[in-house]
Amino acid sequence: MSMDAIIAGPDEDGLGDALEAEGVSVTRLEGTLSRPKLEEAGIVGTDLYVLTDVGQSTTIPIALDLNDDLRTVVYARDSVPEFVRGQLDLALDPALMEPAMVAEELVA
Repeated sequence: MSMDAIIAGPDEDGLGDALEAEGVSVTRLEGTLSRPKLEEAGIVGTDLYVLTDVGQSTTIPIALDLNDDLRTVVYARDSVPEFVRGQLDLALDPALMEPAMVAEELVA
C-alpha cells in the first residue's frame, strides 16, 4: 500500500526525507497556505498532513474539511494553538524524536 504525505512549512529536521526513505510520496508546501493551495497539492487524496510551522495551524481544520480520512501531525518545536489540538492525531517536538523514528511510526 502506498502512502502520500504533504509537509507544510520548512522541513529543517528532514522528516520529508525520512518519510521518503520509508516509501512515502511527499509533497512539500511552503509560504502562506490556503485552501486552494492545499487542494492543488492534492490534500483530498493524501493520507498524512504534517505541519512544521504552527503559524499555519489554521490549515489543519481546512485540510480535515477537505479530507475526513486525513491523519494530521504537527512536527515543530513551538506549541500548537489550543483551537487545533483536538483535531490533531499527533504533535511531536523534533528535539525529542528523530525524523527517522517518527517516519517509521507514521507508516506502521
